[in-house]
Amino acid sequence: MIIRTLITLALSIPAFWLTMRFNMHMFQLNTYMNNEQLAWLEKNRRLQWILYFAIVLGAVRMFVPLAGLDWLTAATDVLIWLTLIVIILVYRLLIEMNSKKPLKFTPRVKRMIATIIAVDVLFVLACYASVLIRTGSIEEWNLAPLGGFLIGVVGLQIGENILANSINRPIEKGVNNHYINDAKRILRENPDLKIIGVTGSYGKTSVKFYLETLLRAKYRVLVTPESYNTPMGIVITIRKFLKPTHEIFVCEMGARYVGEIKEDCDLVHPHHGLITSIGPQHLDTFGSLENIQKTKFELADAVPDGGMLFLNGDNEYIAEELERRKGSRPLYDDPVMYHSEKTGSGYYASDIVITNHGTDFTVNTPDGETERFSMKLVGGHNVINVMGAIAVAHEFGIPLAELRIPVRRIQSVPHRMEMKNHGDVTIIDDAFNSNPIGSKAAVETLAIMDGMRILITPGMVELGADEAEYNRKFGTYAADCCDRIFLVGRKHTEPIKEGILSKGFPEKHLEVFDKVEDAISRAYAVKTDQHKYILLENDLPDNY
Repeated sequence: MIIRTLITLALSIPAFWLTMRFNMHMFQLNTYMNNEQLAWLEKNRRLQWILYFAIVLGAVRMFVPLAGLDWLTAATDVLIWLTLIVIILVYRLLIEMNSKKPLKFTPRVKRMIATIIAVDVLFVLACYASVLIRTGSIEEWNLAPLGGFLIGVVGLQIGENILANSINRPIEKGVNNHYINDAKRILRENPDLKIIGVTGSYGKTSVKFYLETLLRAKYRVLVTPESYNTPMGIVITIRKFLKPTHEIFVCEMGARYVGEIKEDCDLVHPHHGLITSIGPQHLDTFGSLENIQKTKFELADAVPDGGMLFLNGDNEYIAEELERRKGSRPLYDDPVMYHSEKTGSGYYASDIVITNHGTDFTVNTPDGETERFSMKLVGGHNVINVMGAIAVAHEFGIPLAELRIPVRRIQSVPHRMEMKNHGDVTIIDDAFNSNPIGSKAAVETLAIMDGMRILITPGMVELGADEAEYNRKFGTYAADCCDRIFLVGRKHTEPIKEGILSKGFPEKHLEVFDKVEDAISRAYAVKTDQHKYILLENDLPDNY
């Protein structure tokens, strides 16, 4: 019995670690939200069926010796060993496959791991206590039920991170409040710092970095790094990078739920705000476009009287929300509007010329000033983003003529229409969080390229009940703009395929792959005398 128990223990330790690590990774990708993790578990219940089996097997193993069925214990132990071996092999493979954004062992993750271990130890002790109560004598204490306890603990890793998160909530709230209060203190000690909040359904990270490039022509600027756009990401930026010499802080603000932009604003109290766009993104969590509009305008609500509000004048959802709010305060009656190739109040671009190598356009200001600009970025959608940055920089006192060189220096943000040349192949990397409007703009940009145009995409996610329809429409746009289309993932891309074929796209030029690596290899293998342009449109995160 002791030897069998030691074998079970030896197999349970790596199985426990691998199952806990995988589910913790998914929990981190689901932003530590219990409801999102539960929804993910429901959607992917077949992925981890073996853990449900482990829980049942553990219960059976605990029951067998207590029921006096000692002749079954050896057979049950062998089944437990086989199950644990399969778990180890399966979860090693899952961890290797889901490594696009690896698990970060943050202090929060370490605290959750400690809580999980503590809960499991208490669980085993409680189970043994129940055995003692049942037998009524310490002399009958034995190791018989331990194998069931161990494999049961492994199976429980499918949802134990949710329990640990709930237990740790008061601790995490206390830790977060400490860091938030420290960030607020640092901001109070820099009263002359001007804070510009930037939000939008898409384009906010790009515009943030464009602003950094342009404003540095005159000011010392700090921006939130990478895609840091949550309260704790903002807090990290302030505590780690903000110096008394900084004059402007450009703060990106992201959200998946109503009220989250307000939370960011209550932290930094922006003096000015820029809304890059509003559109269907994260509909799974927002629930409706109306909620998205309301949330993005939480930034506008936070801008004080005397501040500037910069709005994308091309975006219909921004225009709709602005119309609802007009008359409620002066800021909504006279915001700073910016447009791409559409005349109107505010800043607008004209005479746009797009080539394979960049974009030229003329900027027109509200006071009638004009200036011709050239940039390396390709595509009409980039014009509106750069126009927003130019409008802010000009309103901050930088003459248009002095912005020409900074605009020419603007680089693509990684994974957002980033051009990568490899001999006779150019990769257009737009793999970050695709959305219906951005994906349409991306394939329309691909369409202007002079060469063979190849699209590789797994489609879009987080679009709620209308996700299939949005993907089907994307397929119709892609059919008009591409020479070859390679889809990644057979089930999820069915609506895209339907949209593509509905436009009469040649079926022989449409292929479906299980892995993006296979699709890229196939794209490189396509024979042609033309230069190849390969658009990577979206890359689903590991929890998809």
